[in-house]
Amino acid sequence: MPDSEPSTTLSRSELDAVLFDLDGVVTRTAKVHAAAWKKLFDAYLRERPARGGEDHSPFDVERDYRRYVDGKPRIKGVKHFLAARGVNLPTGAPDDPPERETLWGLGNRKNALFHAALREQGVELYGCAVALLQRLRAAGFRVGVVTASKNCDTILHKAGIAELFDARVDGVVADALGLAGKPDPDTFIEAAARLGAEPARTAVLEDAVAGVRAARRGDFALVIGVSRDGQTEALREAGAHRVLHDLCGVRIDAATEVPSVVGPQLLTEPALISRRLAERRPALFLDYDGTLTPIVDRPEDAHIDPAMRAALRAAAAVMPVAIVSGRDLDDVAALVDLDELIYAGSHGFDIRGPDLRLEQPEGVDALEDLADAAERLHQRLAAIDGAQVERKRFAIAVHYRRVAAEHMPQVEQAVAATAQALPTLKRTGGKQIYELRPDIDWDKGRAVTWLLAQLDLDGPDVLPIYIGDDDTDEDAFRALAERGGIGILVSAAPRPSTAAYRLRDADAVRALLAHLTEIERAGG
Repeated sequence: MPDSEPSTTLSRSELDAVLFDLDGVVTRTAKVHAAAWKKLFDAYLRERPARGGEDHSPFDVERDYRRYVDGKPRIKGVKHFLAARGVNLPTGAPDDPPERETLWGLGNRKNALFHAALREQGVELYGCAVALLQRLRAAGFRVGVVTASKNCDTILHKAGIAELFDARVDGVVADALGLAGKPDPDTFIEAAARLGAEPARTAVLEDAVAGVRAARRGDFALVIGVSRDGQTEALREAGAHRVLHDLCGVRIDAATEVPSVVGPQLLTEPALISRRLAERRPALFLDYDGTLTPIVDRPEDAHIDPAMRAALRAAAAVMPVAIVSGRDLDDVAALVDLDELIYAGSHGFDIRGPDLRLEQPEGVDALEDLADAAERLHQRLAAIDGAQVERKRFAIAVHYRRVAAEHMPQVEQAVAATAQALPTLKRTGGKQIYELRPDIDWDKGRAVTWLLAQLDLDGPDVLPIYIGDDDTDEDAFRALAERGGIGILVSAAPRPSTAAYRLRDADAVRALLAHLTEIERAGG
């Protein structure tokens, strides 16, 4: 039975994830939104010629905001408010200019007003909400934000809290995937799926009546209404299990407050992926070392086994498959030895596939400095047993897996000094390696995004999946999370990652490949 207790406790024994609304729960931008809506509607109704049956009284920032626009997609808010005033406008198109008298035109005008106010006022945060986010992450909860706003990314980055969320489902994502907005539960369900969590083990924090109704319709385990402005009764009537005036009193089960490791959910049930593929088709991206093969002491000894090659060949017959590796393109292509696949070498600086070719020109410009770096590192590390300098076309890798602990500072200093001497290169890392790469804004995430666009796979009907084991794969995990895809970390033990799921080893990767292939064959 819903109640209004002053506090509540979130426990890892009962919950895996927590979803936050943005405006009114984490940020104070609800007032900025309300002011922008009022400015829009008051000006429009004042300028519109009076017609029979229309009500041109000013927009009420308390009553009208909550009733017609709070928590709803922008176009729906425009439509509902105007309909209540007896004004009916054509829908128009998403690219309608702000001056056009359509629902989309007025919605775009409101967005411009909001951005102008945001630039002037900045983003205010609720301190207790931010503190709760940090405590939840420390306790091992997966955390997401669900909002109808199409300005979510701008707000999160402007407020400096983007890194506190593991998944984001906003108005942009909802439009791209064709998800119904609140009070329908679609966006909450999508966010839980991106976090690898079931609604039955997920809590929702919402300040809008529409959001509370959406969460209850989605059968979420715990729905907390946040009553900032005296909406306690309305939130309770909408179905909130708890109604709080702020988040300062939310407690976390002391037994789970500080776990040893936070990491993605272990993927033991392939149905978690299958459900996401119900009306979408997969596009598969995989790292090589540590993903298709076990990690070995010497990179030249990492050979793919026949069973994995067969699984890749079968998968490529029913879905796009690309290998995205830190290895040179020719090296990884020769190791996999399947012409039907797409290969992205040197972290995506060099890409090749059927009717597909990309070689970053900035990488070509850096070839001389890369050669210089290789020579410097060979000289500086020649006397250190176990240090291996690997020259790649667009990178220099220094492997230190076999280096004794007492010599590790020398290896790190040699890499740092070389990077400082050659400012066109940047230092990065991976699994027991240091790397020097051309200092340009390009990584595995951008390479995967480029491939999706080039292969016409960036529509809502495609579910991109990236499987990798290295720190360099985190860029791809983040890129796919932002577009509704799935990141899967390969790791024997839990560890922090932006991936949604975890597989233990290459054998588990092969089993998942077989499962995805079977699904596609059955669907085709």
